Amino acid sequence: MEVQVRGRNVEVTNALKEYVEKRLGKLEKFLEQINEVQVTMTVEKDSHRVEVTIPLNGIILRGEESTGDMYASIDLVVEKLEKQVERYKGKLLRRLERNSLQVPEGGDRVVENGPRVVRTKRFAIKPMSVDEAVMQMNLLGHSFFVFSNAETEQVNVVYRRKDGNFGLIEPEF
Repeated sequence: MEVQVRGRNVEVTNALKEYVEKRLGKLEKFLEQINEVQVTMTVEKDSHRVEVTIPLNGIILRGEESTGDMYASIDLVVEKLEKQVERYKGKLLRRLERNSLQVPEGGDRVVENGPRVVRTKRFAIKPMSVDEAVMQMNLLGHSFFVFSNAETEQVNVVYRRKDGNFGLIEPEF
């Protein structure tokens, strides 16, 4: 597992880097497929924030924690990631169980009750700017809004971030 550690407003010492590698090494016990991990450490005033991103078979595991101590932030983010890994492994096992179910003679596959699509919405998408989309999202009181970007003529999504700002998701082909 390759661990990339970056620091913003903080010098990443060997001790910090070794501590991060040791703590994240525990995740390899759960999943052997972890090839790379990106860690960003940030210090702003009295806040020590650690962000960890793990790309894994088409999905991304991500954790972020902020405390008054960098080592405590590392411990908390690793705990959060361990929970995510357990959920991910559970999903994988359920998917394998579903795919390995025997097909009865009638040809119908037996499927467990799980999450399913219970509602489909359709709506007209009119071309608009990103600022218009943010305004529309706020008017509706939603946390995200799907729209056709007037500049790129592609479907985009704007969303409200935890820090109060907005994000834009654009397709990449």
